[in-house]
Amino acid sequence: MRILIVSDIHANKTALDAVLNDAGSVDAVWCLGDLVGYGPDPNECVERIRHLPNLVCLIGNHDAAVSGDIEITTFNIEARLAVLWTQKVIKPIHLDFLRSLGPQTVIDSVSLAHGSPRQPIWEYLLDTRTAFQNFDHFNTPFCFVGHSHLPTVFQMQPEKRTAELSIPQINSSLNMVPRAIYNPGSVGQPRDRDPRAAYAIFDSVQQTWNFHRVSYDILSVQHRMRSANLPQRHIQRLSGGW
Repeated sequence: MRILIVSDIHANKTALDAVLNDAGSVDAVWCLGDLVGYGPDPNECVERIRHLPNLVCLIGNHDAAVSGDIEITTFNIEARLAVLWTQKVIKPIHLDFLRSLGPQTVIDSVSLAHGSPRQPIWEYLLDTRTAFQNFDHFNTPFCFVGHSHLPTVFQMQPEKRTAELSIPQINSSLNMVPRAIYNPGSVGQPRDRDPRAAYAIFDSVQQTWNFHRVSYDILSVQHRMRSANLPQRHIQRLSGGW
């Protein structure tokens, strides 16, 4: 099966559409959470995602904040303002969809979590020590996570009692070796100094991970964000990928 892996769309429909167009035909879509937050298109993104084929979708921390499942006081001031704006504009049907999502699941050989298998809503996997500790919290050969907005691969090195970090090359095809944790990066708000939308294709038969980037019309998204009076910092960071 050819499975599209996306995460951290963050209410950026222009980026999401670019990813879906670039990915082409797929057998399933696995979304690792944070459909909303930061961006100007929460209703459009939820509507688009919820009708994708053979969808598996998780809840992220921003989704949980918008739905009222976690306190927004845990967010910084700009993120909090974006959550409050999203709560005002999101439609009840899309809010119900977010509330129906779980924070993690297991599909065959893959564990899925928004943040980490140990703390699926909040924990960031940014370093090899934290990643190594998380291997004790899932039993499958592979785990897919989002949340950090950074495309990464953490490969278990049991003989060294550590995990090895690598950054996949764009348009590369990696032969997946158990055990490993994969992050496809962010669709709607990359943070690796590359503003292009990020996603991956997982071939569950060939056991390959294909990492991709695609350009999109950032200026149009920034225009909609200004029209909605969303925080200036979130508008600026789209251009630089930070």
